[in-house]
Amino acid sequence: MTADAPTVAPTTAAEPPTTPEQAGPEPAASAAAVPSGFGAPWIRSTGELAWKLVGIAVAVALVFYLVSLVQIVFVALFLALVFTTVLLPLGDLYDRVMPRGLAMAASLLTAVLAVGALVTYVVSSVVSRWADLATEFGTGLTDLADLVTDIPVLASLGTPSEWLHDGGAWLQSNASSYVGTAAASAGSIAEGATAVVLAIFCTVFFLTQGGPMWRWMLSLVPADRHDRWHDAAEAGWAAFSGFTRGMFFVALADGALAGIFLTVVGVPLALPLSVVVFLGAFVPMIGPVAAIVVAVLIALAAKGPVLALVVLIGMVVVAQIDANVLQPLITGKQVSLHPVVMALVVAAGSVLGGLLGAVVAVPLTAVTWAVYCSLRRATQGGSTGLEAH
Repeated sequence: MTADAPTVAPTTAAEPPTTPEQAGPEPAASAAAVPSGFGAPWIRSTGELAWKLVGIAVAVALVFYLVSLVQIVFVALFLALVFTTVLLPLGDLYDRVMPRGLAMAASLLTAVLAVGALVTYVVSSVVSRWADLATEFGTGLTDLADLVTDIPVLASLGTPSEWLHDGGAWLQSNASSYVGTAAASAGSIAEGATAVVLAIFCTVFFLTQGGPMWRWMLSLVPADRHDRWHDAAEAGWAAFSGFTRGMFFVALADGALAGIFLTVVGVPLALPLSVVVFLGAFVPMIGPVAAIVVAVLIALAAKGPVLALVVLIGMVVVAQIDANVLQPLITGKQVSLHPVVMALVVAAGSVLGGLLGAVVAVPLTAVTWAVYCSLRRATQGGSTGLEAH
């Protein structure tokens, strides 16, 4: 039996310590360090935000371009949504006692009868006094001519009969240009009538088959996003409905203010004129101006030029109250937009899209903001959906 051989650990020569001089210079990357502040988080975040804003601007411009290509379709769809928001509560009320389709048809018929009754009341009121108004209108024009000739500055320009003669000659010399204008106006009227007919057609289907149509559109969205997009759509619809309610309340206030003012100053047909103001408020820019012209003409015919001037000033004041007080406060509250935001949005819409842009600017902004807020709340509060993708 032999003894185990002792285990000898291998020995290695000790390495001499490395001095800084022997280590050599640091890598060139550290010598060429990145300048201070370059690539800082705030620069990256600002750049990302700038690109997002550029993308949003491009998307908005593309939307405006596409809308300009199918303007009639857009106007018809917008009107159909307005009609639907007005008629849907009435249809839901009728739905309690009759089938759904019949209830929606009855709500549409009720709206047509209501508007027709208002128009009939205004027309019949004017027709019943037409003979007296025609006589008084001639007297008012004579008084206006006498008043004008008493003003030195205007008297130096000639008499009213000379103005009428010059105006007639000017119209005859420019008759050819007005033929083209009339043809263009006829084309615009035909397009407007087409848009209204298409809007009524779409309204019927929105009222009777709105639920299935929305469920089909929702089926195009991934299943895990259904609830969030449904909530966002409900928020947008609530904002659009609020805009329509705001328009109705503003029109009602305009009619009441105009009726009170015309009654106080003694203008005949004050109540029918207030109905004209109420209906005209639903046609932005054009409707209020037409209502003012009608009120001034009736005041001129009935009471003369002095009262006509008073009515003109008073109706302009009512229009300013509507634009600068009632619209921002009432409509802005319904759509949850600040009055300053509404004023800026309407101005921007007028610049970008003219009359149509001014009309649709507020509801589109309200709907967009409501949908964005709903999706943002869903993203921040949930663990699936937008933030998961």
